[in-house]
Amino acid sequence: MVARVESAQAEACGTEMRIREYSEHDLDALRRIHAAQGFDYALPDLSDPLFVTKLVLARDSERATTDASLEAGAAREQVLGSVLLRLTAEAYLLLDPKTGTPRDRWHWLQALQAAAERDAWQRGLEDAHAWLQPPIAKKFGKRIERLGWLRDDAWTPYCKKLTA
Repeated sequence: MVARVESAQAEACGTEMRIREYSEHDLDALRRIHAAQGFDYALPDLSDPLFVTKLVLARDSERATTDASLEAGAAREQVLGSVLLRLTAEAYLLLDPKTGTPRDRWHWLQALQAAAERDAWQRGLEDAHAWLQPPIAKKFGKRIERLGWLRDDAWTPYCKKLTA
């Protein structure tokens, strides 16, 4: 997949920008970009198969196209950025509130959680997320924390609904 990117800047500079699939040759450039952004987390392992989308924004590099010392096959473009999408899971719990005692439901929740965790791990997933409605977050949040769930207020989540 290669997509052309239209921009006045690219046209003015006489360079063509492209969005294309990531290749291992891009890794050093992405490491430099990641370091320059100063993020407080390590660059993820891009060989992880959970990264199902790995796209790179690149443009022709003036230096690369005019530098006669470049080895054959060396990059003739500049990597400007990348977008990476990693699979994760959103957890939903449906448990009949009218059946059994609170203790019964707690045990059922523990059993469902253990089974779901095993199943997700066997499918190759590394994490799951649960968004709790505010009316139940305080009480139920404490319960799922006892099962190993972590509340993450350090990051602000955003959601993008995809359309065709």
